[in-house]
Amino acid sequence: MTHSKLSLTEIINKRKSVKEFDPNFKIPREEIKEMIALATKAPSSINLQPWRFVIIDSEETKQKLDHLVQFNQRQLHSSSAIILVLADLKHAEYVSDIYEKNVELGYMDENSKDYFIETISNLISSADESYFNAQGLMDANLASMQLMLIATDHGYDTNPIGGFDKTAVLEALNIDTSRYVPAHLIAIGKGVKPPHDSSRLPVDRIIAWNDESNGSIGE
Repeated sequence: MTHSKLSLTEIINKRKSVKEFDPNFKIPREEIKEMIALATKAPSSINLQPWRFVIIDSEETKQKLDHLVQFNQRQLHSSSAIILVLADLKHAEYVSDIYEKNVELGYMDENSKDYFIETISNLISSADESYFNAQGLMDANLASMQLMLIATDHGYDTNPIGGFDKTAVLEALNIDTSRYVPAHLIAIGKGVKPPHDSSRLPVDRIIAWNDESNGSIGE
């Protein structure tokens, strides 16, 4: 494994969505695990880490998804792997595991742990599914963006994909549709064609300072 030695700014500017990869190149599973572990340093609400990742790297499994990813078959079949990023609607069940690990690692004491577990449990006890859905997807997206930048640092290319039949993909992979909500797919591998550049709106059109806002932003 080699790293790009680029600065963070260079990595951000280098990351582009790639549509076609070298189908003969496979990223080692251990390296994918390493990149995901680093991606999960992303922030999450109350540190409950609702993101889940399903790595699809066999052609047999990819074939099951072929008719479900609409116009993204090229990325599906040529990539080293497709990573399905999910939000776990029951991520609050892990609060004790997470905070007990904090004690084990010396990040907090037992009294603080007990206080946080009780406070968080009370806070989320009245929350409905829409809260866990919205919060889980927001946090999963934070980890996903971090993962794509980390992949760039490792010398790989990525493409986030939102165009797929989300319920059907879960069913094809035997994933509980009542518990997990798909955020997107991420194709990862070695790109074989240079990505297209794309423009961005000028920053002055997308921001407003707090003393200037009059109901519209960046006009």
